[in-house]
Amino acid sequence: MSATPDLTLWGVGTSRTIRPHWAMHELGLSYKVKPIGPRTGETKTAEYTRLNPRQKIPLLQDGDFCIGESAAIVAYLSRTYSTPDRSLIPETQRELAAWLEWCFFIVAELDSTSLYVMRRHRADALGHIYGVAPEVVAQAGEYFRQQLRHVEVALADGRTFLMGDQFTSADILLTTCLDWAVAYGVCICDNAQPYLERIQSRAAYQQAVAANVPVAPITPAAAKV
Repeated sequence: MSATPDLTLWGVGTSRTIRPHWAMHELGLSYKVKPIGPRTGETKTAEYTRLNPRQKIPLLQDGDFCIGESAAIVAYLSRTYSTPDRSLIPETQRELAAWLEWCFFIVAELDSTSLYVMRRHRADALGHIYGVAPEVVAQAGEYFRQQLRHVEVALADGRTFLMGDQFTSADILLTTCLDWAVAYGVCICDNAQPYLERIQSRAAYQQAVAANVPVAPITPAAAKV
């Protein structure tokens, strides 16, 4: 790991781009921002396509290394730049396994299977591309609430964060999904609401929200990716 990392983050304006912004603020890292947005044409330029042929945001450049996918970026930052004073990842093997389980669960069940399905079929989101389907949206919202019960059980034992007393990048993934769900009018469980409010009070979260604001306004249809 370089003593002075050369970090550049491509992407702002979505529930997924905020994740690496937040992780870097939690870790106290300095980085440059390329404030490109989704579905603006900016991800399809020759320059960006060379870096990320999938033409998606976010993308992290760490020197000559590039990595995409928000959860993968956050995991990379957590493994590479955590310190004893600022760590986003557990230390023991079993805690690491539990952390991975939470990360995979959040990305697969809450984000991709639930919230992004809603985004694809909402009239005010990507329905014009994938087809407006109110019943699909309603079922995806219900599935989100069903899966969120696992979070409710975990938080019911009085723990502060998903991993107990330690804030980790799993909390970053969960909070962005909860924010997204609230924006879509999905009710979150009783234990998740105070958890969300507690996490939103973190200085790094608020700094990330500010850093994730697009330079120019984006359309409502591009607000969630």
